[in-house]
Amino acid sequence: MSALWSVGAGLLLLLLWVRHRGLEAVLVHHRWVFVCFFLLPLSILFDIYYQLRAWAVWRLHSAPRQHAQRVRHIQEQVREWKKEGSKRYMCTGRPGWLTVSLRVGKYKKTHKNIMINLMDVLEVDSERQVVRVEPLVSMGQLTAHLNPMGWTIPVVPELDDLTVGGLIMGTGIESSSHIYGLFQHICVAYELVLADGSLVRCSPTENSDLFYAVPWSCGTLGFLVAAEIKMIPAKKYVKIHYEPVRGLQKICEKFTEESKKKENSFVEGLMYSLDEAVIMTGVLTDEAEQSKINRIGNYYKPWFFKHVEKYLKADRTGVEYIPSRHYYHRHTRSIFWELQDIIPFGNNPVFRYLFGWMVPPKISLLKLTQGEAIRKLYEQHHVVQDMLVPMKSLEKSIQTFHVDLNVYPIWLCPFILPNNPGMVHPKGNETELYVDIGAYGEPKSKQFEARASMRQMEKFVRSVHGFQMLYADCYMTREEFWDMFDGSLYHKLREEMNCKDAFPEVYDKICKAARH
Repeated sequence: MSALWSVGAGLLLLLLWVRHRGLEAVLVHHRWVFVCFFLLPLSILFDIYYQLRAWAVWRLHSAPRQHAQRVRHIQEQVREWKKEGSKRYMCTGRPGWLTVSLRVGKYKKTHKNIMINLMDVLEVDSERQVVRVEPLVSMGQLTAHLNPMGWTIPVVPELDDLTVGGLIMGTGIESSSHIYGLFQHICVAYELVLADGSLVRCSPTENSDLFYAVPWSCGTLGFLVAAEIKMIPAKKYVKIHYEPVRGLQKICEKFTEESKKKENSFVEGLMYSLDEAVIMTGVLTDEAEQSKINRIGNYYKPWFFKHVEKYLKADRTGVEYIPSRHYYHRHTRSIFWELQDIIPFGNNPVFRYLFGWMVPPKISLLKLTQGEAIRKLYEQHHVVQDMLVPMKSLEKSIQTFHVDLNVYPIWLCPFILPNNPGMVHPKGNETELYVDIGAYGEPKSKQFEARASMRQMEKFVRSVHGFQMLYADCYMTREEFWDMFDGSLYHKLREEMNCKDAFPEVYDKICKAARH
């Protein structure tokens, strides 16, 4: 009873303090208070609900039976929109705050919302080595479903809450992408409901133009209702090798060298300054040295990027065996390194042991509760950007990031980009090695100004024939956007499938210049 009184008194004092300071002041200057006391417990409840739901669906085998019915409901909504005169664009009815992107789309308020409740794994085909899933299946959900069956997918993008639909309509990448490419390149078929309400399946051999145009289209060609994704046999561990490297030229040379080695199952780099980095390579294995096993995903373990930094500070190499699922989601607990700005003491051992099991807060809940003041603060003093550039331009690109942003750590992730049709492909006629440069945090560059600095970055990326991930803030004009991306197939299909009255153009949906 005395413990309950203590908790009650503590909460009362907290509420009185919040009332005294003002809710907005607390949310802006002491956001950790709101996150720790409210969002973390709420995030746990969200996880419990979705895990129980996924378990029930699996036990009852209800997903395949209900899928066809749910797709028919989507088709009925689209046909109803046509009967109403097609007066407004359509979009998914999923609230903008539920997406992992930091951008909250205002178009949801003006467009016709089509409700799409598709969040289940439909079928695991071991013979074809393909898993068929609905678009709202998350990466955490998918690996939890496949790994006990001895399977995984070749590219598992980092964060648990990333969905299949978002990774197809946008894009996704992982440290295995130097072998398998982007998330779209491990997909073998899509099923969509089009603007006329029809259901269409597309693959490299069936409606191939649509298959290649869907990635990066951000839902502006149709509603994704299912996808078929390649599977590969899962192994128990990733044997990971850490190597600190100093000097920008040496970092780029080492990273490029390792990225070209197909014997590396995984390649990743974390840069902690302009001339300091740790290059990590990994291979899948079922055998491990027990003394070197590191279950980095356990709630009380140090955040992964902090763990990696120890090798740099000690100036030593190292080898560890990380359980595969822990490796796939190694940056989830700290949201890469974004959580250190929200909960500054989050990596403290005391906090990890007492409250680490609740981390991380849901990104969707962080968006929902951020308020206008925090949104503007983040927009002007915070960057979350992934730029995809040719590997041959890596050194010049990092120097540009340093001058324009000066944000560290920087994430380096190599990927192979085949010369397929669609919005994103190499400039030449051959497959080319690219690298994702991820900058997440508060810029330290003295001349940083959000719009001007990002436009300068976008100009550089266009000049080296790179691409900007579309989940992030984009400041390009329409002409600049279509200079970066190849819109020939996309525009052709929008014309042929009568999309112009049904869906906005991708530029109008995601770019700031179009939305303001």
